[in-house]
Amino acid sequence: MKQLTEIRWHGRGGQGAKTAALLLADVAFSIGKHVQGFPEYGPERMGAPITAYDRISSQAIRVHSNIYEPDFVVVVDDTLLHDVDVTRGLKKDGAVLINTEKEKEEILPLLNGYAGAVYAIDAKKVCMETLGKYFPNTPMLAAVVKVSKVMEREVFLSEMEASLRHKFEKKPEVLEGNKKALAMAFEEVKLYRDREVKR
Repeated sequence: MKQLTEIRWHGRGGQGAKTAALLLADVAFSIGKHVQGFPEYGPERMGAPITAYDRISSQAIRVHSNIYEPDFVVVVDDTLLHDVDVTRGLKKDGAVLINTEKEKEEILPLLNGYAGAVYAIDAKKVCMETLGKYFPNTPMLAAVVKVSKVMEREVFLSEMEASLRHKFEKKPEVLEGNKKALAMAFEEVKLYRDREVKR
């Protein structure tokens, strides 16, 4: 992992993007990283576009602004690609991760010429197979750990299990479903386009 990794999340109110960003910060903190996880508050209504951020570092973090040039961008709802410039400021050696059922031919033209890596995951498929309900933030959380490599898969899954076990102590079926969703998400991430090679 590089010394400092910055991640920007784009979602809609009620989809759990803010929760996922805060969970990622919690898990990174639990393994000894320096972290920041915070939302950017706009209109807080269901379905309205929202933004959240993570900074994860091996050293103390001195900056306290929003993230304007992220290493990674997570798009929890692909309809945002029509309304929000999700790749704004995104580093060319970073990547964008999109929750979508669509093929790359439909997605890539919506990224405003971004030349970096593009990944996709069908979070709805993961959720329906493991949880029976659509909570996109759970698979997106695992998917961004895979894409960003901010921590090892097994470390992440172990820490998440500990966190979920505490949260769903009286609902073992929910715990098992979430564990399966996280593990499955690692396998379901697809590379839609690698970084363009500089000539």
